[in-house]
Amino acid sequence: MNAPDRYERFVVPEGVKKVSYERDTKIMNAATFTVEREDHTIGNIVRMQLHRDDSVLFAGYKLPHPLQYKILLRIQTTSQSSPMQAYNQAINDLDKELDHLKNQFEGELAKHTRDY
Repeated sequence: MNAPDRYERFVVPEGVKKVSYERDTKIMNAATFTVEREDHTIGNIVRMQLHRDDSVLFAGYKLPHPLQYKILLRIQTTSQSSPMQAYNQAINDLDKELDHLKNQFEGELAKHTRDY
């Protein structure tokens, strides 16, 4: 079969960074982040979180090719912020939001398992 091995979808090879950053030389306060071994799930969640930030002018992502397991996340910000700051803030906010969701879920699960 020509298909790559399944583990290649999520295992980052040695020597490859999970996230790399490249500044845009033509547009002020713009950059492209390459996130290895991720797909639409992470791309869309991070994009939507970036849209909540008032200092972000543009946030979008794309998958270059279906057999390349990476996303390209493009961010442009106002002059008061940088793409790196916006990206880090979005990741931190998502981490807090997902921790809150996990705690709520575990609390409800514990409540329901006591009842049965």
